[in-house]
Amino acid sequence: MAKQNTPKVITKKHMARLERERRQIRLIRGIALAGVLIVVGLLTYGYLRLNVFQLREPVAEVNGETIRTGEWQERVKFQRAQMLNTYNQYTFFQQSFGMDYSQQMQEIAFNLSSPETVGQQALDQMIDDILIRQEAEKRGISVSAQEVETSIRENFNFFPDGTPTATVTPTEVSFPTLTSQQLTLYPSTSTPTEAAAATVTPTATQDPGATPQPTSTTAPATPSPVPQPPTASPTPFTLEGFQTEFKTTLDNFATYGISEKTIRSIYEAQLYREKLQAELTKELTPSDDQVWARHILVETEEEANAIYDRLQKGEDFAEIAKELSKDTGSGAVGGDLGWFGKGAMVAPFEEVAFSLKVGEISKPVKTDFGYHIIQVLGHQENPLNATQFDQKKQTVFSDWLTAAKEAATLTTYETWKQVVPTEPALTAGQQ
Repeated sequence: MAKQNTPKVITKKHMARLERERRQIRLIRGIALAGVLIVVGLLTYGYLRLNVFQLREPVAEVNGETIRTGEWQERVKFQRAQMLNTYNQYTFFQQSFGMDYSQQMQEIAFNLSSPETVGQQALDQMIDDILIRQEAEKRGISVSAQEVETSIRENFNFFPDGTPTATVTPTEVSFPTLTSQQLTLYPSTSTPTEAAAATVTPTATQDPGATPQPTSTTAPATPSPVPQPPTASPTPFTLEGFQTEFKTTLDNFATYGISEKTIRSIYEAQLYREKLQAELTKELTPSDDQVWARHILVETEEEANAIYDRLQKGEDFAEIAKELSKDTGSGAVGGDLGWFGKGAMVAPFEEVAFSLKVGEISKPVKTDFGYHIIQVLGHQENPLNATQFDQKKQTVFSDWLTAAKEAATLTTYETWKQVVPTEPALTAGQQ
């Protein structure tokens, strides 16, 4: 007869132990799940922080308009890409044609190695762009998507309606005959300089040994705000050709994390700048209030006072300039600086020069370069050639932009210095 199994009696103690084990298992599972969730949460937050939240954090606010980290970072990358492209072009010209661009290349390499420098340049440019657009919109100036597209096409030399032909109208530049007073003051020449120099400074012809030299590498000019094709290519005469070239350019920029939206915004900003400048300068005339002056530059006030006394006694200005002026360039021609307008000279020099009457000799004028004795030989409204007139427009626009910055409600956040892009960068083989 088979043995029957006796049912196992489950005691309360056994049931309590099982319950404790189940609770421990649930607790362990809960802790493990919580740990997984925390890790996933941290990873998700880190990703969102880096790719969403951080990109939306402000780096600056301009009259209530925010510049966010993401768009600023793209502009920094774009500026670095433009600088790198210029560096490569210099390398090509130097290797292919023997041209010496070593100094320019060193300056670009120096700036690329200083992320904050490029970051500040990009931020300043974006602030300028916003101020310009805000003012343009106040004046009813707009830029359409089609205008942006047209500008892009023209930059790629694609003109579906034919290549425009520039018409240049020469500016007639004439100067009145010298007065008898001027001929007496300056008998060594029959006519003054026939055109005012576009950029004249008292130091332009100084002895290099007398001119203070910079102690650090000068930053190169900010790259053109309009993207250029990364490599030379045949002119695309067809729509398909243009589209291919433009896509190649976009693909190249995309490798650096620069979007098409950013590229188009840069073209748009340039159009706003051009339209606003045209509006602000539409009343300008191609002429400028200028003086024709000469000077004697010396090191000390005592020397300058002694020269002033000699001139008051009737000694010849030109001969003393040739003898004593440390600005040896102008000194060789009797101290003559030619005609110049406002903004061409350092402020103390300019203020005195424009206040003197024709023939009057100034007392010593102190500038960073020494002590000047100035004599004005002429003061009148002079015509400007095309280049000088364009420079005058640029000056008016720059003055407006400076004033707009001073009047703007502008806030910048120094945290941007912690997230400045360092790419694209020069490779070890390029340096």
